[in-house]
Amino acid sequence: MLILVVNCGSSSIKYKLMDMEQETVLLSGLAERIGIAGSRIKQESQAGKELVLEQDLPNHKVALETILKCITDQTYGAISDISMIKAVGHRVVHGGEEFNKSVLINDELIKVLEELSDLAPLHNPPNVVGIKTCREILPGIPHVAVFDTAFHQSIPKHAFMYGIPYQYYEKYKIRKYGFHGTSHKYVSGRAAEILGKSVEELKIIVCHLGNGSSITAVGNGVSVDTTMGFTPLAGLPMGTRTGDIDPAIVTFLMEKENLSIDETNNLLNKQSGVLGISGISSDFRDLEDAANQGNERAELALSMFAYSINKWIGAFTAALGGLDVVVFTGGIGENSKDMRARVLKGLAYTGLEIDEEKNNSRGKEVIISKPGSPITAMVVPTNEELMIARETKVLATR
Repeated sequence: MLILVVNCGSSSIKYKLMDMEQETVLLSGLAERIGIAGSRIKQESQAGKELVLEQDLPNHKVALETILKCITDQTYGAISDISMIKAVGHRVVHGGEEFNKSVLINDELIKVLEELSDLAPLHNPPNVVGIKTCREILPGIPHVAVFDTAFHQSIPKHAFMYGIPYQYYEKYKIRKYGFHGTSHKYVSGRAAEILGKSVEELKIIVCHLGNGSSITAVGNGVSVDTTMGFTPLAGLPMGTRTGDIDPAIVTFLMEKENLSIDETNNLLNKQSGVLGISGISSDFRDLEDAANQGNERAELALSMFAYSINKWIGAFTAALGGLDVVVFTGGIGENSKDMRARVLKGLAYTGLEIDEEKNNSRGKEVIISKPGSPITAMVVPTNEELMIARETKVLATR
């Protein structure tokens, strides 16, 4: 069964065509700078054929139509006709409280998603545009919405509520939602598989570390708590996001710096995190290079990040009532041996010992704790597209 996985951003579309018989990627691509000068599509097939198409992509509809031409291109494509695609899986960032699992898309569902745009104004509107356009271009086949927030709908009320008047939860649905759910679900399940156990019998903490980072406690196979909150701004300090700060800092800075709401949002989301602390970069590779050359602020940013991860692992170990496995994933989690080492050294009090040689690996599945450690530490590269394709297949073949 061939499934197209689509992730629509405000000015980009990521896509993968997957053959679900073997769970293989036939091709993957990216349409970027949609509606902006210099738009193009980059695509690579399983056979290693690369296509770079520099073409005007004024909107998502034109971009998706062009993507389908690229997918069926005689030289660079993977299939001869779009009728070979049997279902489409769509990444949707925010499902609110309405969706605790993936769902088949119909007109009614699209209306609900549009109503949820208030909760994710940057992400949900382009997700909806992608869904509408794909249904128009590929009618008559199942389209499935897979939500970043769905996995976290198992978090208990005492963990997802904020200490503000209850009326704002009732009125505006202000609560912790959590994100990266598709990644956390895939990685926790895969970690259990590698260890030859069922995910239900393990207490797992997944550290999804990238430009956006979140940590999730997984108990009995479900999300028990997570670091991101009402928005993806909460939790760890990230590439450019603050993470958790004293809320009074926001109004203090607005007053002192005479900032508008938009300027404040930009400050918190785009100018903060390790970029704000280091003054150098939001890219952890740049920070590690600078820290190795003696840059104190780069070192401070890395230390703050590692300390925050350790603190959350401690908190979530308490929430789970113990810990069996800690898993690293995401761009930093999969590739930065230095950051993994910093974090695991902070867990030495548990008896966990790091295997330096195994920790030297990049981007592959590996157990990086020494045999006999009371807690297993491992790296599991995330595969959100595969998870989306799996959930799409289940609903499309019912």
